[in-house]
Amino acid sequence: MKIKRHTIWPWALAISIYAASGQSTLAAPDVGVSYDKLAHLLVFGLLATAVLRIPNLLKKGWHGVLFTIFIVSGYAILDEFRQSLTPGRAIELNDWIADTLGAIIASILYLKWQRYRQFWEYFIPLRRRK
Repeated sequence: MKIKRHTIWPWALAISIYAASGQSTLAAPDVGVSYDKLAHLLVFGLLATAVLRIPNLLKKGWHGVLFTIFIVSGYAILDEFRQSLTPGRAIELNDWIADTLGAIIASILYLKWQRYRQFWEYFIPLRRRK
């Protein structure tokens, strides 16, 4: 079975989110202000972008965007449930809202804003050794 390049990143990010959700405390800097909801928005927006980069989804246009939002929002619900099983963590509706909003914003940006899409598709070629 051949693994396609575009499918590695969504899985890697989803596994990272899963691992972080199982921690009682997260390794994050204490800057005096909680950036929790912004972090949720950005991380799940990145997950949605990674999912939508799968060529077959992007070719479907708005149907691909809606599917991506549905998948990422569903994963966010499961992530919140997983957190509730971890000592010191609980389900927060606002976290799920931030996760879903991040997926919506990132998916629409990726579909409609060419510069955003080009940023994620930029590839630095490696030089071959002689």
